[in-house]
Amino acid sequence: MPICITCTEPTPHLYTVYDSAYNLRLEQCKKCLSFADPYVEHDSLTLILDLILLKRGVYRHLLYNRGSEPRIVSETKNATIPTNPSNVELAREKARWIRILHLGSGMVLVDAFIRWAQLNPVICADISQWSNDTSVIFLRILVGCFVETVAFHSGVMLASISVLHVSDWLNRARHVREEDVSGVRQQFRISLIPLSVLYSSFTKYFLLFLLTIWRPSASQIGGKPHRYDGPPYESSLVVRALEIWDEDKLDREWVVRNVLGGVAAGFGLRVVLDCHPFFTTAVILVGWVIKTAVAELLRDWVSADQDVWLAYSIP
Repeated sequence: MPICITCTEPTPHLYTVYDSAYNLRLEQCKKCLSFADPYVEHDSLTLILDLILLKRGVYRHLLYNRGSEPRIVSETKNATIPTNPSNVELAREKARWIRILHLGSGMVLVDAFIRWAQLNPVICADISQWSNDTSVIFLRILVGCFVETVAFHSGVMLASISVLHVSDWLNRARHVREEDVSGVRQQFRISLIPLSVLYSSFTKYFLLFLLTIWRPSASQIGGKPHRYDGPPYESSLVVRALEIWDEDKLDREWVVRNVLGGVAAGFGLRVVLDCHPFFTTAVILVGWVIKTAVAELLRDWVSADQDVWLAYSIP
């Protein structure tokens, strides 16, 4: 059953369709009196932008409400066409797993390209140097990324299930009534865990892909290094603070992959698990430990530059 993206109250339908798919009316949540899901009317570009910006509403729309059946009203017959709830829920669960396979395949491919570009910057800058050996290296990196991704998602799923068991035990100990449980927990499915992690990766891979294609330059036009001139830069403290962001002192790719990637993954899991940030942080750490252990086993086979492979193995 879909939920209201504002208060998570379960609602039978998100919108009503009258004879035509373009003639629809959004349903109002009975609890908070807001529209249950305004994202029904938004295009894919808006969804992607809000996903990159880590907006909670778009996560709830994509995870819980996408593919939900509308209420269909036929004005000619002045009647509502019924649907079978069990068949609808089964179809939505199947669609989620198919979406996980599609998104996961794309994410692994993008991750493999980004890591290959980091490990082979010369060939990445000049594609004419591509050879059979380069193809073998790329395939090994692709296989390594796939194995690491499976290991990370497996660890996150096991840790998430454990957290949910602990949360249910605490609710029983506090005698929380079943009707007081949030709609997010009522509509929880196992498929939502890997799907939320994949959606949260959009922010990380979007920025990493940009950094891979357009690398920041450490010099001005003509090869001269940047200099901080003018009255604002006369203070040595200001200059030192700005130099922290220099390319040779700050690894932007590492920060985006590890810091921003971890924050985004924790945010996505919190939408699904509906628990304290401490538990989602613990879940992400378990996934990181398992993925890093797998990367340690694969580094000799995947790459000659083992330190770089391990540095970028954390999601």
